[in-house]
Amino acid sequence: MTAVEPLRVGIAGLGRGFMLLLPTLAAHPNIRLVAATDPRDDARARFEADFQGRTYTSFEALCKSPEVEAIYIASPHALHREQVECAARWGKHVLVEKPMALSLTDCQAMIDAMHDAKRWLLVGHSHSFDTPYLRTAELIRSGEFGAVRMIQAMNFTDFLYRPRRPEELDTTQGGGVVYSQAAHQVDIVRLLGGGEVTRVMAQTGRWDPQRPTEGAYSALLTFSNGAFASLTYSGYAHYDSDALLDWHGELGQQRTTGDYGKARKALAMIESPEAEAVLKNQRAYGNTLGLSDTSLQGIGHNHFGFVLACCDSADLKPGPKGVEVYGHTAHRTLPLAQPDIPRREVLDEWVAAVRDNQAPIHSGAWGLATMEVCFALLESARTGQAVDLFHQCPVAPQKG
Repeated sequence: MTAVEPLRVGIAGLGRGFMLLLPTLAAHPNIRLVAATDPRDDARARFEADFQGRTYTSFEALCKSPEVEAIYIASPHALHREQVECAARWGKHVLVEKPMALSLTDCQAMIDAMHDAKRWLLVGHSHSFDTPYLRTAELIRSGEFGAVRMIQAMNFTDFLYRPRRPEELDTTQGGGVVYSQAAHQVDIVRLLGGGEVTRVMAQTGRWDPQRPTEGAYSALLTFSNGAFASLTYSGYAHYDSDALLDWHGELGQQRTTGDYGKARKALAMIESPEAEAVLKNQRAYGNTLGLSDTSLQGIGHNHFGFVLACCDSADLKPGPKGVEVYGHTAHRTLPLAQPDIPRREVLDEWVAAVRDNQAPIHSGAWGLATMEVCFALLESARTGQAVDLFHQCPVAPQKG
């Protein structure tokens, strides 16, 4: 991306989500972190030390700051609507973490508020920003391989056994794998399948009484263009599908088989929900972690498990190192260059929207459509019936 005036960004929520994106935010030439809000004193103090920025105890105070042009909202899911509407009132552009919100009504209210304010709303970071999937989508749109017909997406992780706060194990508060993980997987298959899902049929699994939320799901999505996608996810920390990707981790790190079982072993040492919440906070930005504890060294392209897009004349398999093309009589790999700043794609899209007025793929309307699929997944699992969708949107055409 061409150098432009850096986007002056305020952060809402200095938790685990911010910690994961922090090295990319700090390294991106077109982003400058100028302010933040978080209820924890230690997190605010660390931000001031790391970035010499202002910090606030309230979200509205952050929005009022004339230094802040745009806000990255990485706060708990239930706060997203309220905070986006506040940001809109103060004329700020917004990148809001997935899941966008916990109801279609809230998603639409966020879109309306930002539209009325004439400011950009992006939803992410989801893994559909990752270069392997963006490149695969480009190949599909090129028409070189004919129409996309079927997509397989599968991911097996230890998600449910990482340290959690109580609300993260309560589906009504946005907990479980559907809200936090299906939002990634649905975004990816919508990107590859054309965007417009018409019907969802699904089942979910709740198999651990100590973690009383959805830990797994399988879903069949039908698209308006006739394509269909099969999605499977398990966060129960048994099989690890990174084995299918040469042990490249979701966040671009190289893993080893010695990582197996770490999440469950660590959780077994925790004696109470309160102790687990403390452990969760230790993984957030603040007393124990800051900018000096992050690094982009050795980090490659991110991914979200095994994905295969079947087209008329080839099957396309995106991965951390490239896109494999399985044609009629030959197999080849279209390599991807090592990223200069891993995970920068989401920030590139945000900057392009604000600075160049370029319509993003991951707009508010896109985020709402992804959440409609997630809500339908839960409803179908509850009722045993297929659910029809009515709020979908196609993939936005990109300049290139």
